[in-house]
Amino acid sequence: MELNENWGNIKRLFKQSFRSSFHYAIATVSEQGEPHVTPIGSLILGDVGQGMYFEEYPRQLTRNLAKNKQVCVLAVNSSPWFWLKSLIRGRFSEPPAVRLYGVVGEVREATDKEIALLQRRVRKVSFTKGHAMLWKKMSKVRDVKFSRMEPVLIGEMTRGTWSRHQME
Repeated sequence: MELNENWGNIKRLFKQSFRSSFHYAIATVSEQGEPHVTPIGSLILGDVGQGMYFEEYPRQLTRNLAKNKQVCVLAVNSSPWFWLKSLIRGRFSEPPAVRLYGVVGEVREATDKEIALLQRRVRKVSFTKGHAMLWKKMSKVRDVKFSRMEPVLIGEMTRGTWSRHQME
């Protein structure tokens, strides 16, 4: 499916996913060929096909990216209310999940604008001790260039949730 025509839905789903679970799952492959999934809460989508995330804590993710820069990011709207309403209706009114495939760039210093975006994202918990411990000092980012998307389809429940180019 096309990133261009679905980018608005993708960004909306990523926002809902973060609100409901505070993270996304980034999959990489280790040097031994094993899959590895890392929860990342700092991924921010920008223009079509563009994103970036702050890289402060992941260790295995960083090692995997040294050998293979390809990633798959999964975002799921995990809101219990969203799922309950959908189960009662027998269909989702919006896409429940999506995968983005892309390539990650090298680590670089975050711009002031990027740091402000992250702080705005987590401002609702800025009064907590954990906020200062997790997000206050983040300064390194990696850009992600997404090349394609793949909706998570769950039979009849997801029919019609994506653009006119439905995948069956």
